[in-house]
Amino acid sequence: MFRFAQSEYLLLLLIIPVLIIVYILWSIRKRQLLSKIGNVNLLSQLMPDVSQRRGWFKLMLLCFAIFSVVVALARPQTGAKVKKEEIGKGTEVMLILDVSNSMLAQDFKPTRLERAKLAISHLVDRLKNDRIGLIVFAGDAFVQLPITNDYISAKIFLKSINPGIVPVQGTNIAKAIRLALNSFSENSHKSRSIIIISDGEDHEEDAMNAAGEAADQNVRIHTVGIGSAKGFPILLSDGNFLKDKNGDMVITRLNETILKELAQKTEGIYFAATNADFGLTRIIENINEMDKKELTKITYDEYREWFVYFLLLSLIFIICEMLILERKNKWINSIDIFRSKKLKK
Repeated sequence: MFRFAQSEYLLLLLIIPVLIIVYILWSIRKRQLLSKIGNVNLLSQLMPDVSQRRGWFKLMLLCFAIFSVVVALARPQTGAKVKKEEIGKGTEVMLILDVSNSMLAQDFKPTRLERAKLAISHLVDRLKNDRIGLIVFAGDAFVQLPITNDYISAKIFLKSINPGIVPVQGTNIAKAIRLALNSFSENSHKSRSIIIISDGEDHEEDAMNAAGEAADQNVRIHTVGIGSAKGFPILLSDGNFLKDKNGDMVITRLNETILKELAQKTEGIYFAATNADFGLTRIIENINEMDKKELTKITYDEYREWFVYFLLLSLIFIICEMLILERKNKWINSIDIFRSKKLKK
């Protein structure tokens, strides 16, 4: 494997075309000044020691030297050893948690949201080699925790979740599903699943289209419905009940229809949560039956550095550039080895 350890230095190669352009402009300016003195061809005959070719040759050597120095700064490396680490079989699970205001209803104790967080915490405790991620959504969706097998961090992030974490209220399940699909790692095409925990009060109409996209990518969506079908008022953190524009108390009800359809679309499982059984046990069993992928991590170590050779090469170019003069050397031109042999005879 070949790479540049500090590839940002390669931008310095732009110096070379700039240097060539400056030299061309300087040569043109120099010729214009000479033309004011007299005929350029005549003046060149009067200055036989001046060599334009040598100037260009020196410039090329300087450009080669700059190129070598820049490459050396970028630190070219080759991987001498490949290290492949097996981390076991597992799946990738994206947890999507509804954090809209309706999740503050207390038909689940202490609230729907707190009960869901407790169930997710128990889920994390039962995972082994699986990677998990966490997305929170209301009217918008955000990645709370990227895909990871760091279960301790997952539980820490879980504790900080509250409805205020998403500034836009509402329930946009479609946006959360699409965000989850884009959050899986690239090498997990056959072992991905999504768990949505929500009361199903989706105010958008694009959720089934998003589920279809998940099905096309072989991603199963499992859903957990939390809430009461009869409905329950929403008690806000300030102690008041949530009311609509007309001043009427808002009653939030579980919408099982959309949650069931989302699961069926991708051959997943729907479970209606209760205080006694949240339903994640069955979902875990279903995930464990999936075709788990052997998760591996490939790293390249013991890189071999090549910058020293490029520094040496640049030094050679610089020395050659310094030894070559723009004017012809009279002493060298006067040497004639054939003439010297004739004099000896």
